[in-house]
Amino acid sequence: MSEAAVWRPTSQRADEVTTGSVLIIDDEAAIRESLETLLELEGYEVTTAEDGGQGLARLAERTFDLVLLDFALPDRDGLEILADIRDRDSELAVIMITAYGTVENAVRAMQGGAVNFVQKPWDNEKLLADIRASIARSRAEEENVQLKRALKQRYNFEHIVGKSEPMLKIFDLVAQVAPSRSTILLQGESGTGKELIAKAIHMNSPRKDAPFVPVNTGSMPTDLLESTLFGHVKGAFTSAIASKKGLFEVADRGTIFLDEIGTMSMETQAKILRVLQDKRFMHLGGVQELQVDVRIIAATNVDLRQAVKEGKFREDLFYRLNVITIDLPPLRSRKEDIPLLVDYFLKKFCEENEKPLCTVSTEALRPLLDYDWPGNVRELENVIERAVVLSNGRTITSDLLPEQLTGRPSLIPSIDTRPDASLFEIVEECERRIITDMLEKCSWNQTEAAERFHIPLSTLNQKIKRLNIEIRKRNNNHHN
Repeated sequence: MSEAAVWRPTSQRADEVTTGSVLIIDDEAAIRESLETLLELEGYEVTTAEDGGQGLARLAERTFDLVLLDFALPDRDGLEILADIRDRDSELAVIMITAYGTVENAVRAMQGGAVNFVQKPWDNEKLLADIRASIARSRAEEENVQLKRALKQRYNFEHIVGKSEPMLKIFDLVAQVAPSRSTILLQGESGTGKELIAKAIHMNSPRKDAPFVPVNTGSMPTDLLESTLFGHVKGAFTSAIASKKGLFEVADRGTIFLDEIGTMSMETQAKILRVLQDKRFMHLGGVQELQVDVRIIAATNVDLRQAVKEGKFREDLFYRLNVITIDLPPLRSRKEDIPLLVDYFLKKFCEENEKPLCTVSTEALRPLLDYDWPGNVRELENVIERAVVLSNGRTITSDLLPEQLTGRPSLIPSIDTRPDASLFEIVEECERRIITDMLEKCSWNQTEAAERFHIPLSTLNQKIKRLNIEIRKRNNNHHN
């Protein structure tokens, strides 16, 4: 070891405040002693280890701000120890030290996750500067992680589930824009949770005590939509037997959420633009202007820029809406959130249906993770609700999942229902099909079917009557 590597101070620092904790892993006693003296006089709390195994044991006992790790250790290669450290704590700063300062070693160390690479003999001031910078950077990153956690706890994101990087960015952006008065445009595929994000923005804004009014503009014809938004006076049209407030008045001092705004007629778009510009509008059939203080959050699952080019959306309205844009990621791009979402929906629907808390089997989780979810979170929610309602036990198995997820027929028959069918109607039709299929298998022997279902015959008869199942003539040769 070179003498330049050993630094002996002539006086103690007056400032004894600990500026960080450092673990030194090196097999040379003189190196450990030199580094320990240097760092302690700079205010660091120092722990030493003479080989890789002892170093990992020290890390298991407590946390450190930084590790100084020798490249060549007697028991294991330093890069192997670096990999173990990274497995335990991906954020811990590690500086590699070596007597063999080749470019190859430096590259290998940095690729392995080291924050820096120092060659023996080192320059004391440069080493101290590297240590200070590494600890400061590590602490800043940790503070950022803690801030994100605090934001999630502080802000009302209780119904928005996700820990993926795209969702953390959404949380941060919502926290930034919520206190402002700016108009916000939410972009994303159907089922990505645009209304939930809009409500989170409202609930974390100064308007949270005023109404949040969602409007699905794509589900109404133009006349009805305008009457709904702006209200009307008595006699404005044939069925207007009395004056009625519009939703902009209802949302005064609060937030109005205009979903599917890309489907709105050009005439209605012009009226929305007026509200954005002047905060004024008139009732349908009215002559008096009304003024409101409403924040508009709009949402679209179509490309509004393209709609502008095609002459289907007003350019001036687009730029008024596009003050702050939040792009919601599809579920297929944040699949690490699927287990969290599944757990959330299981708790929700088990509670709603007064069932014991269910779990999803490992076998059933795999197709949930592999599927691309064209309907996004809403489709996943429907799949879990259906499975919970139709399950007989406390475990959701793959045979309760739809065929498009598993590639094989579900035990639950495929049901053709109206697009607007309620869950009750869907479940009732499922039950009708299941009982009918079993009766057919049993050649319409109701006693045998009840035995197979493990229910009393009286219960089966009640279900047959309630579901209006037509009993066919029994085949007496069934058991022959």
